[in-house]
Amino acid sequence: MTTYIATDNRANLLGCLWMIASMATFAIEDALVKAASSTLPVGQILIIFGFGGAFVFAGILRWNKAPLFIIDVVSRPMRIRVFFEIVGRLFYVLAISLIPLSAATVILQASPLVVVAGAALIFGEKVGWRRWGAIFIGLVGVIIIIQPGTDGFSVLSILAIVGMVGFAGRDLASRAAPAKLSTSLLGLYGFLSVVVAGGFFSIWEAAPFVLPTLQVSVYIIGAVLAGVAAYFCLMRAMRIGEVSAVTPFRYTRLLFGVTLGLAFFDEKLSSSMLIGSGMIVLSGMFIFWRGKVAKPAS
Repeated sequence: MTTYIATDNRANLLGCLWMIASMATFAIEDALVKAASSTLPVGQILIIFGFGGAFVFAGILRWNKAPLFIIDVVSRPMRIRVFFEIVGRLFYVLAISLIPLSAATVILQASPLVVVAGAALIFGEKVGWRRWGAIFIGLVGVIIIIQPGTDGFSVLSILAIVGMVGFAGRDLASRAAPAKLSTSLLGLYGFLSVVVAGGFFSIWEAAPFVLPTLQVSVYIIGAVLAGVAAYFCLMRAMRIGEVSAVTPFRYTRLLFGVTLGLAFFDEKLSSSMLIGSGMIVLSGMFIFWRGKVAKPAS
């Protein structure tokens, strides 16, 4: 029994470390995309970024002699997943290009709260009044951050909220996706969805193609590599450790994102952002803790 517990604890520790690594590299990806957005149109960034990530995942699939397409790719859950991936990627990249990286990162942390609420409403999972209360408090935290009806309100903050809802929808659709779809296959079509998002926005934006400088090219390549690495670290974390043990460490992305915003983009933290982010993080931590220890009906 002692050996089993020790092994289990070690797996959870490794899972937590993989999750922290994932969130750190996701934050680096965001920072590099934001840096590139000062020169390149958002649509062009999405297209280049999407093709880059798709190329990496296609290479991995071929290396493993796995097919690039199976019929489950066009299943209903996958079509829904692609739609939400497009919405999430497009609006979140727009958000980090137009508002402070720290603000967009903090709002994104409400995504797990939306996933829990969606799982209850769509999949019929048991969520008692305590967790519903925590979800409400976390969403109030988002409202405090964006400050609607005040001088500090920016309508551009809505972009981050839509992106957050898009990512939550993607995660919910992933739970219903056929089990035959591997991590690499999901990654391939996830990045191809980014290309579609970029194509749609480029048509709407009608911005001319800009030849990237060497520096901006490094930003984009770095963002692609960081995105792929973050995706694999995330999958590794979820497969090694218990979900309830590793999931709370998603919130370390907030720390990394805020730090990068302060260090490289000269951003400032307001009291409303600190209060709102605290409410979001504490609500999320309570939900995962409650989900682990509470009875199914609670």
